Amino acid sequence: MAATGLSRTTLTDLSRVTESLKMLAPNWSVWVLMTLSAGHLRYSDVKAKLALLADGQLHPKLTKLVDAGLVERTEHGPRNVTYGLSSRGAALMPVLPALNTWADTHLEKPLAPDKSTGVLEPQSVAAAQNIEDAIALISPRHSTPLVWALRARGTAGAKALAAEVMPHYSLSRVYPPLRRVIDDGLVQVTGSGDFQLSASGQALAPVYQALSAWAAGRPLTDEATHPLWGHAPTPSQTRSGPYLTTQSRLSDPPASPAPAQAQALSWKTGDLFSHRIPARPLSVSPAEGQRR
Repeated sequence: MAATGLSRTTLTDLSRVTESLKMLAPNWSVWVLMTLSAGHLRYSDVKAKLALLADGQLHPKLTKLVDAGLVERTEHGPRNVTYGLSSRGAALMPVLPALNTWADTHLEKPLAPDKSTGVLEPQSVAAAQNIEDAIALISPRHSTPLVWALRARGTAGAKALAAEVMPHYSLSRVYPPLRRVIDDGLVQVTGSGDFQLSASGQALAPVYQALSAWAAGRPLTDEATHPLWGHAPTPSQTRSGPYLTTQSRLSDPPASPAPAQAQALSWKTGDLFSHRIPARPLSVSPAEGQRR
């Protein structure tokens, strides 16, 4: 992907991150990986923990994760096969808390009536569901490249973003992915009609720092040194562009402090299934925060 706002090194990093998100994006992949974080399990044990998945769904997902190098399949005998995380899969586990924290802070929660008052109250969401929902927002083909381009530029118009993120397409092709990231609450339209990251888009910094470190095989302690996401964008990283008439339908949630980097290193396996596994897709009622 050609670009003018991102360095060659950052473009290579972006490519690794988008490929990583592509591996994790299919529904239930995170649930399967986190199930296996407890140790090697027989197929029947995995199926029992993910009872909502039929054989025709679970087996292909395990196979794809094995092919991706995140899960290893071990044959102990003719009818004795176990699945467990590979070294790459295990190294991914400390990355997931950043995704969980971001989703829990910025995404809407399902509403349910309080048993005592009958008033609708936001309900907590399982960590694995939070992680999967966060990945669903940033894994579409052009979403993360647009977010990274705006992080580098600060403010930009559609023409500049199209040249950077979709250089081989016509200008009109950039508007659907722009509309997606606006509707998802990651980008907002300025008063002059340009585009910039919303507070929740900027808050993705710990997520991209952790994903970048994992994708490159670096220690997570290197997160804060990321050339793009390890520092606040400067006012000089601003360029103009044409006006987009359609405004975001979603109000931007208030900015919140970035989670401490130590959080990403304190993941416990038991944190995953703190709630019953919901049926997909998760049904939610409007609540504070962006839609899932």
